[in-house]
Amino acid sequence: MSALRISGLTLRIGDAEILRGVDLDLEAGRIQGLAGESGSGKTMTGLAVMGLLPARSRVGGTITYGGRDLLGLTPRQLGGLRGTEIAMVFQDPSTSLHPMLSIGAQLTDHLRHHLRLDRAAARARAGELLERVRIPDPADALRRFAHQFSGGQRQRIAIAIALACSPSVLIADEPTTALDVTVQAGVLHLLRDLAREMGLAVLLVTHDLGVMSAVADRVAVMRDGEVVENGERHQVFTAPAHPYTASLLASLPGAASGVRSLDDVRALEES
Repeated sequence: MSALRISGLTLRIGDAEILRGVDLDLEAGRIQGLAGESGSGKTMTGLAVMGLLPARSRVGGTITYGGRDLLGLTPRQLGGLRGTEIAMVFQDPSTSLHPMLSIGAQLTDHLRHHLRLDRAAARARAGELLERVRIPDPADALRRFAHQFSGGQRQRIAIAIALACSPSVLIADEPTTALDVTVQAGVLHLLRDLAREMGLAVLLVTHDLGVMSAVADRVAVMRDGEVVENGERHQVFTAPAHPYTASLLASLPGAASGVRSLDDVRALEES
């Protein structure tokens, strides 16, 4: 059953046609991968779900969540869903985390604004979130600043902030691109576990088919604003139906990014 359904999504910005009829279903507890070259439209698809498109964008089609078309909501209505029921993790946590605020302040401000928690309850919840994403010594971490953490830890903190209000849908836009392969493995394993444990519907946007082969349940391949193939991971990787998908797979060096399966993820994380 779809947690969120994208049907016939189109997008024009000025004279440029960015998306041309994108169809995707996000299912609870599963990761839907969305792969493609730079400029294929994959990030814009995620931003359209979040209502974060550039000014003067013209959007068509439907994005259905909870029986409502997100494209028909007012900015205020969409703002009520964003961060609480639909959340996003961006590529570079060093730009999404505030450098002058402690991690505790960023987490508790988010919780107090959206969930109306008092200071003590928000801080307790913030500690639980850091523990859930496997940040060592959460109580101490709440007092520290973003620059005092490694890249992988910063991305885990960004995921904690995205999950603070227990959303149903998570958009992860290139969440491991800036990380080395061992750290990348840990973040991918975390996303996989969170999807299963929380029943999250995850849209994982990446240009890296190695990442897709590691954690995605389904894989969609985009080209020039269209989804040219979408199927179960095993089917797409072993018997691609579209020539473009086959060409992408053929261009992969040996083990792509070094990550090819969940077993590889666990082996890298434990090494």
